[in-house]
Formats: sequence, C-alpha cells, structure tokens
Amino acid sequence: MVSVIIRNQNEADYIGFALQSVIDYIPKAEIIIIDNKSTDDSIEIVNLFKNVANIKVITIDNYSPGLSIMLGAKEATNNTLLVLSAHSQITHLNLNEVNDNLKNYVAVFGKQIPIYRGKKITPRYIWSHFKDESVTNMYSNIEARYFLHNAFCFYNRQFLLDHPFDLSLPGKEDRYWAIDMVNQGYEYLYDPQQKVNHYYTKNGATWKGIG
Repeated sequence: MVSVIIRNQNEADYIGFALQSVIDYIPKAEIIIIDNKSTDDSIEIVNLFKNVANIKVITIDNYSPGLSIMLGAKEATNNTLLVLSAHSQITHLNLNEVNDNLKNYVAVFGKQIPIYRGKKITPRYIWSHFKDESVTNMYSNIEARYFLHNAFCFYNRQFLLDHPFDLSLPGKEDRYWAIDMVNQGYEYLYDPQQKVNHYYTKNGATWKGIG
C-alpha cells in the first residue's frame, strides 16, 4: 500500500492528470493533498475524484516544501510514501520493483520527461539528469552537489519521519536532504524505469531552473 503526497497551489491545469495517474498505477492508494491556500478551482477538481479514490485535503498557511511533505508523512498510514508533483503524470511504474529497492535505499526517484504545452522538449539543464541508466547517489555537475528530486520520489515513511526534510528551506529541500543522507552513509537510487511526464507551468520551480 502506498500513500501519495501531492503539494498543491493553483494547479487546476494538471492536478487531475496527476490524480488519475495515481488511480491507474497505484491500486487503493491513500492520497494526501497539501493545499497552500489555492484560489483557483484545483480543489474542486480534487473533489471530483473522491468517489473513486481515498483522498484527504489539508490546508496550510505557512508553506514550505519540507513542511508540506512532512505534514503529509505524519498523516499517512502506509509504509511506502510517494511524493508526486501536482503537475506530474505517472506513465510507467513497477511498484514491486520500487518496494524491493526501498529495502536497500532510503529513497527512489524516477525519470521525468519534460512536456512543454503538449510537446516533449530537449532535456537540458535540470532535465539532463534524467538519463536512461540507474544511478546510486546521483551527483549533479551542474549544481555541484548530490541530486534528488521530489516531483516523483518514493520513501519509507518511518525513515523519513526519523530523517525529516529541513522545514525552513524555501526550495531544494530534496538536494539538501540527499547531501545529509550521503554524509550519514546512506544511499538513494535514481531508477529510470519509473517515469512521469512533468508538465510545464508558468510558476513551476523546476521550469524556472530553481526546483
């Protein structure tokens, strides 16, 4: 069983795609929406799925990426956690493989395929990390540090509760967490067999080169 944490702020354009992909690929998933005071109709869209999925919506005022994920982790009831971007759509997932890898790795993140207004684009900058080979403790020469990305990343719930993200960071909580884990002797895995489409949004941090 999997608990899926989706952070949302005005993601009406794509959150339905994210939710439908969870339903399609993760049977009986528990879905936890952490909503940062959305003013569009994204929560109305979320509510459309409540008759076919187990969904809980939590509204927060003092948003940070790490705080939102940790709140979702505390609310979750399953051992396996998936942190999924509200504008990412799962296109391939082998849960048995992920769970096997989580026995040996503290996190498993998958391949992201950038989609700009319906069109696949050349993977540059951040997207160039998502190659076709598995990597343990991926290091980014672009950022000069270890690289992990929370748009599509699996964790063991108890491990994450014991080793939380920095709640004060405004972004890249995943990178700083990866650095801490490697320094403590742990390993995480990039598994390109698990895939999402990551859609362009005007306010998306990843698309601005900062996420």
